Amino acid sequence: MSAPSFADEAATGSIDISITSARSTRGNMLVCITPDATRFPNCRGDARARTLTIPASAPHAHITGLAPGTWAIAVVHDENGNGRMDTMLGMPREGVGASRNPAMRMGPPRFADAAFAVGSAPVSQSVRLRYIL
Repeated sequence: MSAPSFADEAATGSIDISITSARSTRGNMLVCITPDATRFPNCRGDARARTLTIPASAPHAHITGLAPGTWAIAVVHDENGNGRMDTMLGMPREGVGASRNPAMRMGPPRFADAAFAVGSAPVSQSVRLRYIL
């Protein structure tokens, strides 16, 4: 099975995403890719964002057709397959990660800590999942 690929013919950048350190292969990986710091990490309301769901059993994706610029990736391991991040007392009950693998602090990572440049050459990002509960 090949990794999902998503394209927009007007842009030229691409990202190969690999998600590591999942504690199981159950469920899905919910992926948000955005160039908008105010919409990170959930991508809600961001017309330029790419969101995708990939099987946790095959945690890789190839995204093409991205506009050159600064982007960031957020990932949730939706182990129970309910389509959202489950929390307890505001803390994620499922695995979370971001591009450039910033240190875990209270709250989600800042866009600046997860941001990377996309240009005409392909970019690779390995996102390491972390589990709090």
